[in-house]
Amino acid sequence: MRLFIAIQLSEEMKAALLESMHSLKKLGVKGRYVPGQNLHLTLAFLGECPDAAPAKAVLEQLPYKPFRLSFSQAGTFGDLLWIGLKGNQGLSALVRDLRAGLDQAGIEYDRKAFRPHITIVREMGGPWQKLPPPKGEMMVKKVSLMRSEVRDGKRVYTELFSV
Repeated sequence: MRLFIAIQLSEEMKAALLESMHSLKKLGVKGRYVPGQNLHLTLAFLGECPDAAPAKAVLEQLPYKPFRLSFSQAGTFGDLLWIGLKGNQGLSALVRDLRAGLDQAGIEYDRKAFRPHITIVREMGGPWQKLPPPKGEMMVKKVSLMRSEVRDGKRVYTELFSV
């Protein structure tokens, strides 16, 4: 099964992103827009795993304190449009401790440098620069182990466990 560890966004944060996405569509930005229910912040992408139990065990041992998360600038990675998140000590410590736990458990994950962002459009084209980032913030109180699968041609994310 395909797994990742993420912070699920509050309804307020999702609503702010959906409003921005609607504005982008009105400006003529084309692409594959991420469905509202799939908006999240990936902390670690694990990929294909035969069993979720080792990742669950890492999360059970993960020490972290609640912290605030808020939007920053918009940006792109190639044709992928994202909204960034302001860096903070709570988020940095969470990612550092999570990756250390995954390393200690011998769990493979995507080791790219962590750049906190939420993907909103894939295969994007158009004048995205005209739109400022949305306003919104939330208190992060849980981290989730998520499964990603395709059902009826659509990507579906399911929470398997959270701390």
